[in-house]
Formats: sequence, structure tokens, C-alpha cells
Amino acid sequence: MEPDLIKNLLLGILTLSFLSGKILGYLNIKRPVPIVPETLQEYVNQDKLMNAKSYQKSNYSFGLITSSFSFLLTFIFIYYGFFGWLDIWLRGFIEHPLMLSLFFFAFLFIGSDLLSIPFDYYQTFVIEEKFGFNKTTRKIYFSDKVKGYLLSIIIGGGLLAVLIWLVHQMGNSFWWQFWLVSVVFMVFVNVFYTAWILPLFNKLTPLEDNELKSRIVAYAHSVGFPLDNIFVIDGSKRSSKANAFFSGFGKRKKVVLYDTLIEQHTPDELVAVLAHEIGHYKKKHIIWSMLVSMIQVGILLFILSLFIFNENMSLALGGSTMAIHLNIIGFTMLLSPISMVLGIGMNILSRKNEFEADAFAKETYDGKPLAEALKTLSANTLSNINPHPWYVFVNYSHPPLLQRLSRLEEPAVDYS
Repeated sequence: MEPDLIKNLLLGILTLSFLSGKILGYLNIKRPVPIVPETLQEYVNQDKLMNAKSYQKSNYSFGLITSSFSFLLTFIFIYYGFFGWLDIWLRGFIEHPLMLSLFFFAFLFIGSDLLSIPFDYYQTFVIEEKFGFNKTTRKIYFSDKVKGYLLSIIIGGGLLAVLIWLVHQMGNSFWWQFWLVSVVFMVFVNVFYTAWILPLFNKLTPLEDNELKSRIVAYAHSVGFPLDNIFVIDGSKRSSKANAFFSGFGKRKKVVLYDTLIEQHTPDELVAVLAHEIGHYKKKHIIWSMLVSMIQVGILLFILSLFIFNENMSLALGGSTMAIHLNIIGFTMLLSPISMVLGIGMNILSRKNEFEADAFAKETYDGKPLAEALKTLSANTLSNINPHPWYVFVNYSHPPLLQRLSRLEEPAVDYS
């Protein structure tokens, strides 16, 4: 394929991707504010739903500005060949191909992040502040930025260096070797994330020996899930929003509860939330999701191996000769429609898993407290209870609230 044709294809994919996302977002934001459903009347009123709509509109409007800026900048970079210009300029200082690629991506990463800081700052300290969610201080905000840079250099830069080195050493067969590296890294992160990475940003403390811990441990043992590693994370220093998650395998598995979650929910609701999370583990959702992700990475790396030495791709981006880093940029853009389809598939799988985890909690504990926890969580986070079905299909990793409640609150069927 000729460079001009590749360039036009990249611009077309970029434009279609941007427009499709904005159209879906517009359909979603134009959904009417419903009358408060009977099941939510104890948790929200009409004013609360209107406030939630205002929050959604603020995020949509601001997202339209940020995404338009990003789209136009990327479009200009492709159209005028600025990616290639950066490659040519760096070649005047750097001869080593590995270092050339690393500096190329470093310039793009730093430049992109510096441009995004004003938008991210506004999102955090204006929009999230306005609706009562932000608890982040400016010191924490910029400290997180510095730590994020260091992690990106050490981990992201290290993985990128391995990828580029393998491409130069192994040619087109690099893909399966780097896939093995990626698999090991994914497992490593899952096992050691809470022990090594998370403490850089948050403080983890063991859950105190109290009624909540006793009930959590008792339930976990009742479903054959021995659990001793229960931690509380100080999420409240950044946001009032609540969460909980599992991490690790075997003896290294941990459950982490946000302090905001503990503050906002009753012990009964918290055990139900934990029952849902254990449902994911028992149904092997975590393992299957990781395996699917590993397969996806392998497929994408194989497809990358077909483009990695394509000189016309580099020329389409303004380069003067074949450059691996230019081809990676072009490949990422060219593959965005496939990535979107894969993302939709993963969201469909995720929504199915959420329903199954809800059912597990209902069967082994009780559906009512989990339903109450979801209602409280939805009310406190100003979530959208009437999203557009197509927006849900493309973007939602969890089923909409009312769909989950309809299953949790329906009477259990007695087949005896």
C-alpha cells in the first residue's frame, strides 16, 4: 500500500473513531431523566437525579473539549508528518536504533502528558470538586504525577526497551518472545501490585479485628474461601468515591476495601459486596479474563509483526526511512477499529461475569444487602440510571444499575 493511501487511511480511521465516540456520547447524554424508580425511592429523589444529570453533562461537555483537542492535534501530526519530523530531528543527535526509539516515545509521552495536565487538573479540582467528590490536595496531585513518571520510565520504558531490542535481534519472530514477556509481566503485576506498586500511592492497613472482619472471615470460610489478608486503603485522601477489589492468587490473594466504602455501607452490605467479589474468584472470572487478555496480546503482537518493517508506513507518517517506532505508532492507529471490537467483546464478557458474581452473592449470602449497597453506591457517585443501550453495549464493563437490581431483588425460585 502506497504511503499516501496509508496516510489517508489513518486519517479516516482517526476521524471515524472520534465521530462514533462523540455520537454515542451525545445519544447517552440526551437520555431523559426518569421518574425515580420505586426501588430507589429511599435512596434518591428527583433533585438528586437532576444533579446526577448535571454531573454527566459536565463530564460530557468537558470530555468533548479534551477529546476534540486530542483529535485535532493527532490529525495535524499525521497530516503534516510531524511524527516523521520528530524522528528525523532525533536522528541528528542519536544513532543507536534502540536509544532512538526510546527517546522518540519519551518525547511523545512527556509532550502528551504536559499538554493533558491542565485538562486533568481542571477535571479534578473544578468538576470533581464542584460535585463533592475530590479530596485530592495539590501536593498529592503533583506527587502522583512525579511517581507516575518514575514508574513509566522504569516499567513502561523497560518493557518498551525489551520490545525494541527483540525486534532488532529477532526480526518478525519477535512477537512470540515478547508475548511471553508480556504474559510473565501480567501475572507478576496481578500477584505483586498491592504489595509493591499500590503502597507508592496509598497506605494499606490490615482491617481491625472487629465485627466486620469476623463476619467477612466467617462468610469466606463458609464458601470454602479461606481469607486472612483483608486490607483497608486510604482512598478518601483522593476521592469520596468508594471501591473494593481482589488481587493475587493462592496464599497471596488479598481483598482491599476503600475506607470510603466502609464509611458509607453497613457491615451486612460490605459482606455482600465481598460475596460478589468472591463470586468472581469462585467462577474463575479473574483467571479467564487474564487468559483472554493474554490471547488478545498475542494476536495483536502477531499482527504487529506483519507491519513492523513496513517502510511505507513510516513514510506515511512523514519519516525519511523505515523506523520501528513510527510503525508502532501507525500500527496502533490502524488497529483502533479492531481494538474497539475487542473492547466491546471484553465488556460483554465482563457484564456477564458481573451478573454471575451477583447471583453467587445472592445464592451464598443474600441478594438484598448487595442490592442496597449498589443503590447507595449509585446515589453517592451520581451514576446514570438511564444510560443509552448502545452506549452501554460499547462502553459499560458493568451492567446498568436497574438491570442488576431486577435480578437481585426478584424472588428466589423454589424447585422443591
